[in-house]
This record gives sequence, C-alpha cells and structure tokens, in this order.
Amino acid sequence: MDNEEYYNILDSSNRKVRECRISTSRFLLNKIDWRDRLIQISGSRGTGKTTLLLQHIKSAFKENTDEALYVSLDNLWFETHSLTELADIHYKNGGTHLFIDEVHYLKNWQLIIKNLYDDYPKLNIVYTGSSILKIDADSGDLSRRQVSYSLPGLSFREYLCFENIANVNPLELKELLRSHKEIAESITTGRAILKHFNEYLTGGYYPFYKEIYTGYEQRLSQITNQILESDYPAVEKINYSTVQKIKKMLFILAQSCPQTPKMTELYRQLETDRNQGLKMLYILDRANLLNILSSEKSTLKNMARPDKIYCDNTNIMFSLTEKINTGTKRETFFLNQLRSAGHEVFYPPNGDFIVDGKYLFEVGGKDKTFEQIKDIPDSYLAVDDVETGRGSKIPLWMFGLLY
Repeated sequence: MDNEEYYNILDSSNRKVRECRISTSRFLLNKIDWRDRLIQISGSRGTGKTTLLLQHIKSAFKENTDEALYVSLDNLWFETHSLTELADIHYKNGGTHLFIDEVHYLKNWQLIIKNLYDDYPKLNIVYTGSSILKIDADSGDLSRRQVSYSLPGLSFREYLCFENIANVNPLELKELLRSHKEIAESITTGRAILKHFNEYLTGGYYPFYKEIYTGYEQRLSQITNQILESDYPAVEKINYSTVQKIKKMLFILAQSCPQTPKMTELYRQLETDRNQGLKMLYILDRANLLNILSSEKSTLKNMARPDKIYCDNTNIMFSLTEKINTGTKRETFFLNQLRSAGHEVFYPPNGDFIVDGKYLFEVGGKDKTFEQIKDIPDSYLAVDDVETGRGSKIPLWMFGLLY
C-alpha cells in the first residue's frame, strides 16, 4: 500500500466523521474511559456502535483529525488488503488511534488485534463486534489486555432524550425503589408519558428509528437475517441448513413467548438433536434475539430446560409475531431493561423476576395485587398503565430509566 491509497482511506474516514451528527448520543459515549489502549465494544446490529465511534472521534480529535482512523472490516477493500498493513502505515504517518468496526469479519481477529497492541505500543485501538463474539483466551489472550463494554438498544430514558421529551439522568435501582413517586411526578408533569412509552415499546429501541419513516419492522427483520446469515457464519463455521434451522427456531419461540415449549418437540420440528438444538438456542441468546430466563446463570448445560424464553426486546417481538400478548410485552420490557442496565435477573420460586438476588418483582397491569408475593421481604409490583405509583407499587415505565 502506498501513501496515496492510505490518504484516500483517511479521507473517507474523515468524511464519515464530519457527516456524523452529535446532537444525540448513547449513554456509553461518556461511560467509556477512552484513554485505555485497547477497548472492545460489543452489541447487536442497529444499537449504534458505529455512530458511537464516529461521535467520539468528532469530539476528541477536532484539532488533529488525521491522528484517528476509522475503518469497517466488512468493506470489500479488506478482501485484498490486510489490517496490519493499514495499521502500520497509519502509525508511521503519525496516527495515534485506530477505530475498527465489525471486527468479526476478520479471520484470526483476536491474534491480529493482540499483535497490533504489542507491536505498536503508542497506538490506541478501539474495536466493535457482534454480541455473538466470544473472547477465546487461547487465541491471543485479549482478556488481560482490553477493557470491554456492551451496547444494548435504547433505554426508555434515552428515547425520551432522543425525542426531546424529557432530559432525565440514569437512576440507580435503589434510588428508583426508594423515591419513585417523587421522581415520576417530576417527569410526568405536562407530559403524556404513557403515550410515549407505548410508542417506544413498538418502535423506539433501536436508534435508527429516527432515520426511518416507514418500514421500521421490515428493517428489524433485515437485521435479524443479517445477524444469522452474515454475522454468525463470520464467527463460527456453519452451513446454510443450520442457519435456516436457527431462524425457524427463533420464529417458533417468538410465537410461544414466554411459555417454554417442550424442547424435545421443538427439536423434532427442527429435525435436529438435543446438542445441536441447545447450541442454536444459546446462539439466539448471545445474539440478543432471545432473552432466556432461568433460575441460575444461563449455560449450555442448564439451557436444556429454561424456565421462560422471551424475545430480547419488545421491538423484536413486534417484528417477529402478530400475536402480541400484553403480559408478555410487559415482562419482556422489564427483563430487557434490567439486564441491559447490568442487573442479574433470574426466575424465582414466587413472582416473575428476582433481581440481584434480593429484589422480587411481579409485573402486571394497574389492578395487579400483591397476592402472589405477599409477606415476602423486598417485593415490588411493576405495574403498567399508571403514571405514578405508591409504596411498593411502581410504574412499569420507570424501569426504563436505569441506563
């Protein structure tokens, strides 16, 4: 590669940065410590990883734009060129930062990233990849070198900010449980919060909703196909028939959420065995297409009989099935927002969810009672269709304020 070709790539990077809007940004932008030399950002397609990188470059390299280079590895240019070659010439031309998008399209990516980190000690590297990615300690041992972050879809709090409805800071769960009534009153005054909440549930989880005026659900279906047909095969060796079985599994499970189907019957429908079926289920969970709820941490071992299976978020649910159960929608939102905020959520003996091993929740409509969880310490109701709550009865929408 000569300098002229390198400058063309640099010009393309700078153009993307210039055209990137910074009027709205994701919560992770200010949470990342960008001083770390090696940063990994994982997440599903459509959550805004690319925009996050470009916004950071735009704000952090105003005076020295050529020091930062952004590249996406799904570009056909990398079919005949290597990332190592590009990093070398960038470094020799005074480059200090390399931002790599879609790293899962690079063969032996872990070893290559590790070598770049070791061979260019003054080069900061940030890379993004599919949530399907797993860091393999035997392939470069990146876990000791990097700091990892995960980017979920928009919280309801972020949606309110994106829509200029309300500017609300993220809440700690303890603060929400303690002061939800006062917080709700400060947010709902003069705002039709339940109207906005319902709009978010159907079409506000993925940031690109602001760029699409029609066909949002169609775009979600395309993203699902891209994850399973492009991202997954880029990460692991898999044949076409297996991809089709995984897609079929997703649609079957989406129709039955949150009830757990008879797994043996599901495998029979998919014409697969138990081991392969569990692997497919695990992939859908890692890909942020399903959210699997068990009484203990999800592994291949205990996925054989999950307690409940949900779609990852309500937007995905609306794109996969027309049979939308109100109770399922509520529980899907609650589980997604709590886990996305970093809380551990498991299936309890009583109630719907146990959070962080302490807080017990029952999710339902405004007439929901404590009958199922009465006399249990630290138990709460998360209720829909109410703007403000009282005592241990908390509006469901407020659990979207945690990140």
